[in-house]
Amino acid sequence: MIWQISVALIALAFVVLVVFLVRTLQSAQKSLNQTTETLQEIKETVSELSTEIKGVVRQANDITGDLQHKMEQIDPVLESVKNVGEVLNEVTLATKQVSTALIDRVKNSPRAAKRARRAERETPQEPVAPPVQEAPSALPVGPENKPPGWVKWVDVAASVWQKYRS
Repeated sequence: MIWQISVALIALAFVVLVVFLVRTLQSAQKSLNQTTETLQEIKETVSELSTEIKGVVRQANDITGDLQHKMEQIDPVLESVKNVGEVLNEVTLATKQVSTALIDRVKNSPRAAKRARRAERETPQEPVAPPVQEAPSALPVGPENKPPGWVKWVDVAASVWQKYRS
C-alpha cells in the first residue's frame, strides 16, 4: 500500500509539474509571439524611415549644391566690397594728408603771420566789451573785405569733392 500511495503522490506531483510547465511554456510562447510582432513593426518602420531619410539626404545635397553655387556668385561681390573698403581707406588717408598739409601751409603762410602780428598790434590793452552786431546776410565784397586765400582753396576743394561724388 505504501507503494501505491507513493506512486500516486509521484504521479500527482508530476501532473502538477506538467501543468505549471505548460502554463510557463504558453506564457513564453505569447511573449515570443509579441516579440515577433514587435520586430515586424520595427522592420516596417525602419523601412519607411530609411526611404524618408534617403529623401532628406537628397534634399540636403541639393541645398548644399545650391548654396555652394550661390556662394560662388557672391564671392566677386564680397571681393568688390573689400576693394571699395581699401580704396575708401586710401582716400581717407590721402584726404587727411592733404588737409594736414593745407592746415600747415595756412598756419605757416606769411599772410597768416602778418595777420597775427597785425592783430597783436591792434588789440587794445584794456579789455573792452565788443559791440553787439547782427550777423550780415552776406559779406560785402571790396578791397578791404577781401576773403583770405585759404577760403578759395576750401571752395575749390568743396567743388572738387562735389564733382567726385556726382
